[in-house]
Amino acid sequence: MLKSFFLSQKYRVWAWGGLFLLFALTWGQVELTVMFNSWYGEFYDTLQKADDINAFWDLIIRYGYMTVPYIFLSMFSLYFAQHYAFRWREAITIYYLPLWEKTPNSIEGASQRIQQDTYEFAKSLESIGLGLFKALLTLIAFIPILWALSDKLTIPFLPDINGMLVYIAFFTSIGGMIISYFVGIKLPNIEYNNQKLEAKYRKELVYSEDDKKFAKTETLFELFLGLKANYIKMFNHYSYFSLWNYLYQQVMIILPYIITAPSLFSGIITLGIVTQTGNAFRKVNESFSYLIDRWTDITKFLSVIKRLKEFEKILLEDNKQ
Repeated sequence: MLKSFFLSQKYRVWAWGGLFLLFALTWGQVELTVMFNSWYGEFYDTLQKADDINAFWDLIIRYGYMTVPYIFLSMFSLYFAQHYAFRWREAITIYYLPLWEKTPNSIEGASQRIQQDTYEFAKSLESIGLGLFKALLTLIAFIPILWALSDKLTIPFLPDINGMLVYIAFFTSIGGMIISYFVGIKLPNIEYNNQKLEAKYRKELVYSEDDKKFAKTETLFELFLGLKANYIKMFNHYSYFSLWNYLYQQVMIILPYIITAPSLFSGIITLGIVTQTGNAFRKVNESFSYLIDRWTDITKFLSVIKRLKEFEKILLEDNKQ
């Protein structure tokens, strides 16, 4: 899965050059989000004072100068990431097809693994991996900002510790990840079983389409009912995980404003600092909580890896014979 792309002579430029470009585009986006955060502070302080219309329009123009490159960077990053994922899929497919052709044994779900799982693997790894890199860059950029903003606040019922908001963002995300792990612990296996059942059902339908005499309604209904039972199980498990995830997200949205409100109403900080702090806290918390936000994607990705590992193992063993 990895060596067919990164160690291939044919795809080496795409693999390493493309990865470097994606990292550079991500770094550019993070730098712009830091500039946006600084802008929020100035903008809301200007609104609160309401005494300088020229300063307001200057900030609006500056916002445009930041927004245009951010939009194009984000668009091109998405566009190039799609090409990158497909090239990765192409490399894996070229690696698998000759081995599959030489395999003397029939492998259940082989067509699905080559056609669908290779694409899901490349797309998910690129998306999750790039997102993780962006989360790390965001932490590097915003932790110092949030740390400095923490020193401007007085937080009731909490000890006066430097960088308190960073610690709050960190520990709430760690607690969220631990809870998410236990809430969603069964999801990877359910996803894996679901794909196996889908493969069996699809295979039976394809055989029946090619040869109507092969078709047996009882067998098809039996496979579909098994698939239905697994889907219902999966929907149930995803429902309570989604409930937990939505609850966590809503609490994290309001938490920084609850923390900063006493300092705002006592006149210690301005509205601009509140907004800037809320944005910085959200960026840091989202980065710390990246695994929570992408838990369902990671679950599906783990099931794809498990299927492809099994498939690759069978291919290599059969070709040794």
